[in-house]
Amino acid sequence: MSADLDDTDRAILRALVADAGLGAGEIGRRLGLSQPAAWRRIRRLEEAGVIRGPRLEVDRAALGFGVTVFLGIKLAAKGRVSLEDFERAATAIPEVQVVQHVLGLFDYRLRVVARDLADFERVLRRRIMTLPGVGNVEANVVLTEERRPGPLG
Repeated sequence: MSADLDDTDRAILRALVADAGLGAGEIGRRLGLSQPAAWRRIRRLEEAGVIRGPRLEVDRAALGFGVTVFLGIKLAAKGRVSLEDFERAATAIPEVQVVQHVLGLFDYRLRVVARDLADFERVLRRRIMTLPGVGNVEANVVLTEERRPGPLG
């Protein structure tokens, strides 16, 4: 689909990345399109899988989760524990928001949220370290985070 994107499609994507709540009418006004034309383009981008739907962004700190930690996890014995067993167990932990199977020093990267460092330590000791096959674990506490939409063509 990326070869089929024109400048207007990219402008629509940039507008939606900045504010996913924009309607076709507002996008049309910003880009000099009619509301139906903007709606048809948005719909085509959705049908092609370029737009997967609006997302709700939650302020974790406002909900009391002030600590985010990225964990690198190396499985101790790959042959004994299936990757599916590890993934199933890891995704069942409410504080684990993302489980990524990665290539490199670690087998998995997890994004974990906690109320504070003491809460993170409890999650690490009672839940993460008891996951099937866990060997080495490296923690990186997030100090600040800036989000960028990434390349849009």
